[in-house]
Order: sequence, then C-alpha cells, then structure tokens
Amino acid sequence: MSMVKWRPMLDPFSDFDKFFEEWGGPSQQGFVPALDVYQDKDSVIVETPLPGIDPEKVNISVENDVLTIEGTTKKESEVDDKNYYRKEVRTGSFHRAVSLPASVSGENASADYQNGVLKITIPKEERAKPKQIKISAN
Repeated sequence: MSMVKWRPMLDPFSDFDKFFEEWGGPSQQGFVPALDVYQDKDSVIVETPLPGIDPEKVNISVENDVLTIEGTTKKESEVDDKNYYRKEVRTGSFHRAVSLPASVSGENASADYQNGVLKITIPKEERAKPKQIKISAN
C-alpha cells in the first residue's frame, strides 16, 4: 500500500502554493514588501515593514515622482535537514516601485528605520502644495 499525502479538503491556497513552488516560489525569487502611502500638507510619507533587514542593504530612489525601494536579505542560519514542513520566512531580493500621489522633491527626502519599519518622508514640490487665492472685488 502506498502512502498518500494528506490534503485538507478546505485548503483553497494549496494549488496556488504548489504553482509557486514549482516555478521557483517567492523564497527563491524574493518578495514584494507591503507599503502604506499617505500625505500631509507638506510631504508624502511611505512606510514599509522590513523586519530583520539591514538598512544598509536597502536602496531608495525617487525619479519622476516614482519611489523605488529595493534590497536583499538572507537567512544567516541554515537548517541541515531541508525537509521543511512549512517555509514562510522570506529571503532573497525585493523590489517595489510606486507612483506617488503628488509631485515631490526627491533630493530632499529622508528615511528612518525603527523597530523594523522603514519610514520615508518626501517633501512636496511647491507647485504641488495647495495655494490660497484671494478674491478682489472692484
């Protein structure tokens, strides 16, 4: 009698996971970090969780109002027995580019990394800030 792999009946993602495993999977090709993008009166702010990633290995650029974040991470300790039950910790390279909601001054951007969260603050260009227009009556 041959052994049959147990598959839960209500696992809608099993075929999806299998597809990615067969085609190199996210763990071999990298991952895409999640972003929060919001703005205030003077700046566009982007936050992304990058826990365990060395900020020295992250590159940030702004060109034509598009923010690009890219870098690499690798697992320092390897398990000799590669018979994983589940492997969800992502390693490899990552790349994310996002159009910003306003015209920004990329050369004046700043980035801060605290508690695993990268926060990028990019000042808006003067032409993108709201202007008050006074009405003159004759």
